[in-house]
Amino acid sequence: MQNPSTTTSPASDVVVFLLALYLCQRLEFKTSRLYHLYKMAKIRSKSSNSNFFQEVYDVVRLIPQGRVTTYGAIAKFLGTKLSARMVGWALNCYHTQADIPAHRVVNRNGMLTGKHFFATPTQMQELLEAEGIRVIDDQIQDFEKHFWNPIQEL
Repeated sequence: MQNPSTTTSPASDVVVFLLALYLCQRLEFKTSRLYHLYKMAKIRSKSSNSNFFQEVYDVVRLIPQGRVTTYGAIAKFLGTKLSARMVGWALNCYHTQADIPAHRVVNRNGMLTGKHFFATPTQMQELLEAEGIRVIDDQIQDFEKHFWNPIQEL
């Protein structure tokens, strides 16, 4: 049985969207930011206590296969620009779960800094290479090409 406080309905999605639209107009945001605010509000509404770690997991689940993002990009998307290390801690606590593609999160330079938290030191690289991302000396090649920015993409 689902917890009623964590389920969303189409009606609640409309309310969140309308609230984001109102805020965009009221605060004179560009309308291109509307979808970002809507997605962020949806992610935050799913966690009953606005649990930061859960919000991180929700964003990481959205990273497409063959793409990577950074700890800082996730933190910025969640409105906590200076919390990149907290994003890393969240992933370190949960990286072994199959539904969290933690291997797709790297540092701002495209380095595999989280590789030591996987089952083997090469597992992170192997998972990325299986998705078509080339890695040499723990550095993602063509990082800009593979970079997924949740603020722009969501």
